[in-house]
Amino acid sequence: MSLTQRIKDEARRLGFELVGVTTPDPPAHLDVFETWLEAGYHGEMGYLSTERSQQRRADPGAVLLECQSILVIGIRYPTPESVLLETPPGLNGQVAAYAWGDDYHKVIPKRLRALVDFIEKQVGAPVPHRWYTDSGPLLERDLGQRAGLGWIGKNTCLINPTKGSYYLLAEILLGLALEADAPFLPDRCGSCNRCLEACPTSCILPDRMLEASRCISYLTIELKGTIPPDLRSQMGAWVFGCDVCQQVCPWNQRFASPLGDQSFAPRQGVPHPDLVEELSLNIEAFNRKFKGSPVKRAKRRGYLRNVCVALGNARDPAAVPALVQALNSDVETLVRSQAAWALGLIGGEDARKALREALQHERDEIVLAEIRLALNQPRSKTGSRK
Repeated sequence: MSLTQRIKDEARRLGFELVGVTTPDPPAHLDVFETWLEAGYHGEMGYLSTERSQQRRADPGAVLLECQSILVIGIRYPTPESVLLETPPGLNGQVAAYAWGDDYHKVIPKRLRALVDFIEKQVGAPVPHRWYTDSGPLLERDLGQRAGLGWIGKNTCLINPTKGSYYLLAEILLGLALEADAPFLPDRCGSCNRCLEACPTSCILPDRMLEASRCISYLTIELKGTIPPDLRSQMGAWVFGCDVCQQVCPWNQRFASPLGDQSFAPRQGVPHPDLVEELSLNIEAFNRKFKGSPVKRAKRRGYLRNVCVALGNARDPAAVPALVQALNSDVETLVRSQAAWALGLIGGEDARKALREALQHERDEIVLAEIRLALNQPRSKTGSRK
């Protein structure tokens, strides 16, 4: 058995279902990435457009000078449908499936370390290496396609023809020559446009680009400030990430297994959090609940901002008391401002009374502006949920 095959077998034993090898040649779709940056589709993710970042993404060999091969691997996480039937009653949010369990930034590197140890034992010497999982200057999906793992779909996800796209990718750059796999060349999206048609914010563009600054995943995680008013009502109940473009993909509907690696199994109350309860989380409770979870990336203020937007979109008067409490006493400007917006959207006399009273004691101009806009919302007689 070849060294390459032994490494692949060990990677699968460690839980990586997708395994392929490619070379450190410049990415085939570098021009797409550069066009994406020039269009400003990366929003506030300025780290992607730095000169150093662009130079390294243009040449993986610059990341590790000794690099001769790149091992590209993928680990499965549960599909959203695996808990759909378990959704509790009440005002619930939605969290993207990859974030239901432990943070992959903590789970995957331990296994990458174990795989490198195995490789070094096989060759009997230290091997120059560097690994990443959504954390380094690499075009991961481009490398995955070149390593034969699948094609880059219209939703910009890497899609495997027999397993779907619910995978987290990682790469190990190695100063070791391995047998490269043939690139996956067929484009099997065909004439299907389900992801474009289903995207709530229309951020998936016809030219296989994604306008990240409109994407719900970006808005709920990467964006640190106020969510643009014209996008809030399109976010539905999503409070961390979004799965819509993968849920409607026929390749996932046909082939994706509902089960993922055990490390990403749903934690209690994470897939569909009770939004009213979440709004009462102080910093200690937030950190305790989401310890070791990807959700911590949004920080408490960002997460509760998202919770307020989701409650507003629910338009249920049952959320008014919790939103009023947040408007009156939350320490974060971001949370108070979005609570005001939500109250304006729900409407009803209780919500409007709270907004008028807050207008008298609030001192932050950002919050005051949201309160005024909320009071100018058309009156709702019932505040009924849509």
